Amino acid sequence: MTFDLTHHRSRRSILGGAGKTLSLTGLALVAGGVSPAFAAKDDAISQDVQILNAAIALEHEGIAAYQIAATSGLLEPGVVEIGLTFQGHHKGHRDALVKAVRDLGGNPVAEKALDEYAQALGAATLKSQSDVLKLALKLERGAANAYLGLIPSLGPDYHQIAARMAGDEAFHAAILGNALGEPIPKSALIFG
Repeated sequence: MTFDLTHHRSRRSILGGAGKTLSLTGLALVAGGVSPAFAAKDDAISQDVQILNAAIALEHEGIAAYQIAATSGLLEPGVVEIGLTFQGHHKGHRDALVKAVRDLGGNPVAEKALDEYAQALGAATLKSQSDVLKLALKLERGAANAYLGLIPSLGPDYHQIAARMAGDEAFHAAILGNALGEPIPKSALIFG
């Protein structure tokens, strides 16, 4: 495994930029993601771990959001099935990211309690299937944009996985947008 240590764009700056897209919940988890012993290692690797941990936090939130939705009683059975499929995709993303962090010698961020995610997502305000789908769409669009934004700041070994995850998130967003009856965007380059 090789690492490009000459990125022109600061990885720390992308974390700040990603913070505009990632939820506050996800970014709060990043602070505890790197052990003090690991922080003394190469700065570029440490920054990759921080960025990957931000992505893990995003996936934890997505997994929780789909669990909350599935058990809300607000969704039709077919919609629950689709949501659980998307949740499975997020679990696969999380697992790949956790492996990457461990391969770099870092500690993956832990997930929070489901109640904490429910509060952060405003689950108590969801009153209908449409409300749930709108929240899911917002999260999926944010995730797609976050992964696209992270690609240039990660070491090259992680570009492809981030791009593949962005594609999954964009696919989820397209399905959800269609379910909500949103029109197909007229302009190109919808994400990023």
